[in-house]
Amino acid sequence: MSFSFLAMGFVSAFSAGSVAYVYLWRGHARYASFSQYLRKSWPVFAPLNCLMYMSTRAWARKPVLEADYLNNIDLLRHNWMTLRDEALALQSTGAFEAAKAPGSVGYYDVGFRTFYKRGWSKFYLKWYGSTHHSAQRLCPQTLALLDQVPEIRGAMFSILPPGAELSLHSDPMACSLRYHLALATPNSERCHIDVDGRTCIWYDGKDFVFDETYPHRARNDTEVPRIILLCDVDRPMNLLGRLVHAAYVVIARGTVVPNTPEDPRGWLSALFSRVAPWRQRTLHLRDRRRSLYKTLKLVLNTALLGALGAILFTVFSAFEWAFL
Repeated sequence: MSFSFLAMGFVSAFSAGSVAYVYLWRGHARYASFSQYLRKSWPVFAPLNCLMYMSTRAWARKPVLEADYLNNIDLLRHNWMTLRDEALALQSTGAFEAAKAPGSVGYYDVGFRTFYKRGWSKFYLKWYGSTHHSAQRLCPQTLALLDQVPEIRGAMFSILPPGAELSLHSDPMACSLRYHLALATPNSERCHIDVDGRTCIWYDGKDFVFDETYPHRARNDTEVPRIILLCDVDRPMNLLGRLVHAAYVVIARGTVVPNTPEDPRGWLSALFSRVAPWRQRTLHLRDRRRSLYKTLKLVLNTALLGALGAILFTVFSAFEWAFL
């Protein structure tokens, strides 16, 4: 059997095993069904994520950890009120709502748009190599502080309004961990995030880091908005992980979403902004003719998987022809 077929067999087996591991065995929280997992957990990223999990330092292989490993993180802790003041000033201008308004440049956000219907909102500060011009104009002190913490790859202010809930979900990419610093919160156990069964309560000026690829949910059962600094920070990894991470970050850089027209947009976000309106039309089809919608969805997903397989096979064949 040729190298190309053996390589495709290995990739297929590893991918299936990765999906099974994440769905059945990783952590404690479980989705109610496999279909819910498919909708809420981005299984297409499971193989790459499992490479990240295997390469993560042993002490960091858990859902929630202290932020002390981040260099210079005390600078943010000591200046949390400065961050809070800029976030509140930003909120007063209506910038959060404007960034998610239908038709705005920030509306089509491939990573976070599903949260909009829950009332959640955000304002990007920087994201994987891009600093938002709107943030430089409106949040200069915050950016100056963020630039002094080298492990921060992306950052935003985030609001969870009173009565809002983000249902159980997992973020797609394991190339980083998620840092939360509470700025203006209810300071109540009724406003919290649950990560793989562990409850973390936001208290002003306090922080924590969690692995956002574990199933997690958040809720605010108070009458006070929750405002935090949310950052993507480096996952502690060995050399192999850092090598894979270098390629993985290329995808993350493509997800840059603007707040205002003055900001840059990543290539994946640009693609999503073109595809999303068509996807909205398919949702109308789902409501009218559900069986046809499911059939078309199955055909499209099969075609995409087939195309991905063809690309991989072509790469393996080229390698085999050149070196074997």
